[in-house]
Amino acid sequence: MATFDKGILGGFSGKVGSVIGTRWRGKNVMRSLPAPSNKVPTTAQVEQRLRFAAAVRFLNPIKSVVSRYFGSNQQDKSIYNLATSYFIREVVIPDGSGGFTIDYPKVLISKGDLQSLANPAATPAAGEQITLTWEDNSGQGFAQADDLLIAIGYVEALNRAVIFNDGVQRDATTDTLQFPAYLAGMEVELYATFVTADEKEAATSVYLGAVTLI
Repeated sequence: MATFDKGILGGFSGKVGSVIGTRWRGKNVMRSLPAPSNKVPTTAQVEQRLRFAAAVRFLNPIKSVVSRYFGSNQQDKSIYNLATSYFIREVVIPDGSGGFTIDYPKVLISKGDLQSLANPAATPAAGEQITLTWEDNSGQGFAQADDLLIAIGYVEALNRAVIFNDGVQRDATTDTLQFPAYLAGMEVELYATFVTADEKEAATSVYLGAVTLI
């Protein structure tokens, strides 16, 4: 792999002849096309690929959140890569039929040292709503009254996530999550966290269970 600042045509993306151009960590990168392999993948390699696919399938709809709030960069690993590694290692589990699925209580949408939601509860309400409540724990640790709530509802049946980031503060102690009408009757895996007002620090998220929209 090679990096370059200025070429004949500047940076490029995609395949040109026998090289591929892309952007990696803010740099223009060129690498050669991988040589085709006739080797049959081992059982461990197949399993790792399936685990990776299951992790990425879940993470893609919430990438905008985990890419910002799942800890911080570590050497050559991006925040999103750290999240992917965690999911492959801790969250993806065998589904009993040769494939892999998600262990929803182990899912994290953020990781950090900020105080998370205290005694949270999620209650479905008519009109595809979920009422989310928590206690105001401002002043504990690094928690501030103006920390901002982020909540995510993941619908497995559609592989779709609804992200709520509406500026609701920690000291509000409640928020009404309005889901689209077409999700009525569907089960939602619900997660929530807090980030600081400047969105530079986050809490480790909490799982609020599976809630059926009514």
